[in-house]
Amino acid sequence: MGVGDVREITTGDCTDLYYVDTGMYGTEEYGAVYILDDDRPALVETGIGTNHDLILEALEAVGVDREDLAVIAVSHIHLDHAGGAGFLAEACPNAEVYVPAVGASHLIDPSRLVAGTKEAVGDQWEFYAEPKPVPEAQITAIEDGDTIDLGAHDLRVHEAPGHAPHQVVFEDPANDAVFTADAAGIWVPSVETLKETSPPPQFDLEGCLEDARMLQDLDRSVLLYTHFGPRETGDALEAYETVLTDWVDAVEDKREELADDEAVIEYFASVAEMADVWGERKAKAEAAMNVRGVLAYLDRRE
Repeated sequence: MGVGDVREITTGDCTDLYYVDTGMYGTEEYGAVYILDDDRPALVETGIGTNHDLILEALEAVGVDREDLAVIAVSHIHLDHAGGAGFLAEACPNAEVYVPAVGASHLIDPSRLVAGTKEAVGDQWEFYAEPKPVPEAQITAIEDGDTIDLGAHDLRVHEAPGHAPHQVVFEDPANDAVFTADAAGIWVPSVETLKETSPPPQFDLEGCLEDARMLQDLDRSVLLYTHFGPRETGDALEAYETVLTDWVDAVEDKREELADDEAVIEYFASVAEMADVWGERKAKAEAAMNVRGVLAYLDRRE
């Protein structure tokens, strides 16, 4: 799958569902945005703002007019999920932007969100577009237990605050699927590998493990990853608990060994495993960001 390509999802029993590779961070198969073609057509996730035109082109390819887009559902306000919301709301003026209530104000005024993102991602900021504010009139705040009615499909909202307190996942019972946001880790389809995601400043291991168990309890047969793409659930959620626990243990052990946080960050960046898939720069930056998140978590735990 290449950047800008639109694919219909037939994994499991999915229908009316498509996804597009947005080329996030200049990388193939890292950032997906989903389209549900229903009575009230919906986008799930919005990318980082850069290449939002690819999302608009994907809508056209699926046969959804901009004026007919009804729902833009954002799992959380990290800009790799919400950065395109303002651009898409402007281009699709009849769409409501559904966003977790705790984060809604940051889409109306993204200035603090931008500052925090720049601190978290460092020189990766060059890949982002400065987000546009979402008009307050287009914002609909959502909370755990809410349902977004699309017609044949519903998006049921479930809190998943371990990755960030403003994160939810969207369950699509008609497709026996769930849009996982960052609650199930990162799925790398080209090498069939699950990777951790533990960004600063709010990563919480115990909360993330609870989120993975919540997803297990939903017992859906298809997981729809923002990073990246669909897969059958299988043992992915149990496996992610192990991936995440082993990752935190590894960072903690290396901190004890080196007694220097910058050295810990440099170490994991130097041994980043995904360079062959994401490119060396992205792989190192991803590792460094995830280490910083674990170190902040360890500090809070102490």
